[in-house]
Amino acid sequence: MSKFHAAAAALFAAGLLAAGTASATAPAVPKAKISLARAKAIALKAAPGKVTKSEYEKEGGGWRYSFDIQQKGHIQEIGVNAMNGKIVENKSEGKVDHD
Repeated sequence: MSKFHAAAAALFAAGLLAAGTASATAPAVPKAKISLARAKAIALKAAPGKVTKSEYEKEGGGWRYSFDIQQKGHIQEIGVNAMNGKIVENKSEGKVDHD
């Protein structure tokens, strides 16, 4: 291992320890079966507009992509199940994002 790689690895490990994310109890984040690009296309089909925010998150016991989409006069939040691509949320957040 080069000195650069060793230093980078040490800094990375130190950052994880400082952030408290290197513990043995840290929850595993499962790999999504649906890509971000595919989930975004699904969300935009349900609510055409401009995506202003996107997240990969655990909510309601499952992993999903969440998109805030600016439409005429309001923000629409669309949740897409990351494992099967089904829409699990479709709600208006009003004129501004309340998350």
